[in-house]
Amino acid sequence: MALRTTRLLQFFETNSPVVRVEVAEALGSTPRETGAWMLVSDTDLFGTIGGGQLELMAINEARDLIRSGAPTGDMNVPLGPEIGQCCGGRVALSLDRLDGKSIKDISETVRRDDAALPQVYVFGAGHVGKALSQALSLLPVRAILVETRQDELDAATADVEKHLAAMPESLIGDAAPGSAFVVLTHDHALDFLIVQQALARKDAAYVGMIGSKTKRATYRSWHRNNDDDPAGCDRLVCPIGGSDVKDKRPQVIAALVAAEIMTALLG
Repeated sequence: MALRTTRLLQFFETNSPVVRVEVAEALGSTPRETGAWMLVSDTDLFGTIGGGQLELMAINEARDLIRSGAPTGDMNVPLGPEIGQCCGGRVALSLDRLDGKSIKDISETVRRDDAALPQVYVFGAGHVGKALSQALSLLPVRAILVETRQDELDAATADVEKHLAAMPESLIGDAAPGSAFVVLTHDHALDFLIVQQALARKDAAYVGMIGSKTKRATYRSWHRNNDDDPAGCDRLVCPIGGSDVKDKRPQVIAALVAAEIMTALLG
């Protein structure tokens, strides 16, 4: 079960009653689009409609609705100086107390949305792999951390899927179309095997390998000698994360690579 679905089910198990706050209309510059929603209970939240003063007002209104026992409510909020925001647009919000059917419908919607998320395979749970998995856990992707070493996988604390695999390259064939692959294992020879398999997926949205320009040149030579498609390595991103920022701390690399992946997936 995908992690967002799991968190939603846990929210419903521990919270009742619950009010859904949905953006019914968004005009002009607004924090979120029409259809964005969040769930509010007396003590907890799930999701967001954009944060800031608008969201605070919506949370207070939802909790007032819970206390009053009313089934529905609505808000029409201009996003101007009068509420301490300067977006300049206007947002209409609908509020409704959830019943058994609406809880089931929302759960099914989230399951479908989770199933449609792009997959990002992170091969290697070293320092950068762990940091990248942590960064990806906050993004709308299905992140999958793959490692050959059980102890390193156990040490990864990110809220992502984890797979122990003796032959990690064998997982690439099962990836969904449009997946992203990031290769950062402890073994250059293994990196090359995984990259070769990932580049063979013509539908891959992103194939990246940690390393220097020298490592890229070494892989290019290896690829020419070991692959029927010598031009395939032109799609390889290496070094990953761009060249503008020179900071090599794992968390910084992870942030840059996560941005690069999201650009490839959504661009």
